[in-house]
Amino acid sequence: MDFRDEVYALSKRAQELYEQLNTEEATKTALILPFIKTLGYDIFDPLEVVPEFTSDVGTKKGEKVDYAILKNGKPIILFECKSCKTDLDITHASQLFRYFSVTESRFGVLTNGIIYQFFSDLEQPNRMDDKPFLEINLFELRDDLIEELKKFRKESFDLEKILDIAGDLKYTREVRKLLTEQFNNPSKDFVQFFASKVYSGRLTKSVKEKFTQVVKQAFSQYINDRIEARLKSALERESEKEELEEKQLVEAQPEVQADEGIVTTQEELQGYYIVKAILSEIIKPQRVVLKDWKSYCNVLLDGKNRKVICRFRFGQSKKYFCLLNEKKEEVKFPIESVEEIFKFAQQLKEIVKHYDSIPN
Repeated sequence: MDFRDEVYALSKRAQELYEQLNTEEATKTALILPFIKTLGYDIFDPLEVVPEFTSDVGTKKGEKVDYAILKNGKPIILFECKSCKTDLDITHASQLFRYFSVTESRFGVLTNGIIYQFFSDLEQPNRMDDKPFLEINLFELRDDLIEELKKFRKESFDLEKILDIAGDLKYTREVRKLLTEQFNNPSKDFVQFFASKVYSGRLTKSVKEKFTQVVKQAFSQYINDRIEARLKSALERESEKEELEEKQLVEAQPEVQADEGIVTTQEELQGYYIVKAILSEIIKPQRVVLKDWKSYCNVLLDGKNRKVICRFRFGQSKKYFCLLNEKKEEVKFPIESVEEIFKFAQQLKEIVKHYDSIPN
């Protein structure tokens, strides 16, 4: 099992155990120690992984950080842990802040066992940044972030190399977050920037209100174009005959099943196209079918209700991307935009592979 598979196995374990983990200690034992072990460190060797690591910090004596990973007797990564039911906040990192300034460690990790936030001192030497440069969410894994996490493995840990890319990771993450916010709710300054570029008249209040919708619509169309381009690129890898058939399929109306009176929204179609684009790498796109219901949309394999690939619950205020567990129970993942579905590419492929492995 390679590192990527180990991380996905840990993700599956976290989803299975989440409801039963109600304390910080249970979270440490069930999730955080296995995470550290996945990075290649011996959690049973006190010369390598030290629980309740103690260091005197100014006038505060005997304060402890939950775990410290050591190299040559010196801490290189500090862990501050919370219960998996705790929503992480920078205020939870107070001990990390203090320890960071008095130890040689350049990395601090704040975690609740599900989310792992990696901090360093990119802005001021020996002072931990307020924002993480890397965040791993076991419920929303992305292959590109797993590759960054891999740099923290014992066998490949290189302080200077990680610090070299940490700045880019941090600011790219912040920019992505801002773009997502602007996509969902463009600010006045954001709208005014685009309006001033394309509108020569005076930007009155009514004009700005109109351009707010124009900007949102332009963003949506741009993402649709990107999705369609990605789908077409995937189809080009097929044979000439299949390429022609699938190109016709993409250009045609999507294969959607819906009860009478139900309207499939643009966001649901976007989500459908994304899932189709992801799965076109392993199966023929025409096998992926959208079935619309009043309260949700199912994406089905071969149009069969017993083969649910995923589910969309896209309300006006909240959006949920849903998968079914082994007991056919719905597991909801909140998302800000449909583009986030790309994060679940590996899970979607595994679901389809599982269905195809079952005899009809």
